[in-house]
Amino acid sequence: MDSRWGTSRTEAFSDGVFAIAVTLLVLDLAIPRTEFADPWRAIAHEWPSYLAYLTSFVTIGGIWLAHHGVFRRLEYVNSRVMRLNLVLLLGVSFLPFPTRLAAEAIRTTDAERAFVIFYGLCLFLVALSFGALWTAVLRDRGLLRPEVTEEEVQTITVATAPNIGLYVAAIVLAVFLPKVAALGYLVIAVVAVMRARGDQPEHARGVAARRS
Repeated sequence: MDSRWGTSRTEAFSDGVFAIAVTLLVLDLAIPRTEFADPWRAIAHEWPSYLAYLTSFVTIGGIWLAHHGVFRRLEYVNSRVMRLNLVLLLGVSFLPFPTRLAAEAIRTTDAERAFVIFYGLCLFLVALSFGALWTAVLRDRGLLRPEVTEEEVQTITVATAPNIGLYVAAIVLAVFLPKVAALGYLVIAVVAVMRARGDQPEHARGVAARRS
């Protein structure tokens, strides 16, 4: 037990980082004063920034939902889980930077491909670090709450795995069609949010446990 700790401080710190990261995203939304003469056109002209903001916001939101789903089922965390959680938060807090680069380069042919690929690589590494975090939990099942069923474990495992493959496919697509890949990043994020599920009612858990 000396290598295990409660989850409350880790969750509180993580929630703070998620909140700050999504707040920083909006700071990159701006309209140059030189375009104030035609405000509606200027607002519409910034669509790449809106797309990048929405993609990163939904991505971070999906990670936060999945993160909550994992920690809701943990009784303890060990040093490996805490370190991997820091790596995950490092990636999440870094996302505003590639978000801004992708938004600014979407109309520049020479830079567009490189920055959209870079953005995808950052999203991929975040997904990979989350998968590594859950893998670390699976290696020490004693971290899980006693009432967590094998069905719940499998559900989380399946939910975290596909994003990694989807990001790889989107990054490859970005080599040829950067704008389509940028939309693909948003689709992946939306799917992750839609796939999030809350806790099962107690009677449903009991039924699932009896079936297993």
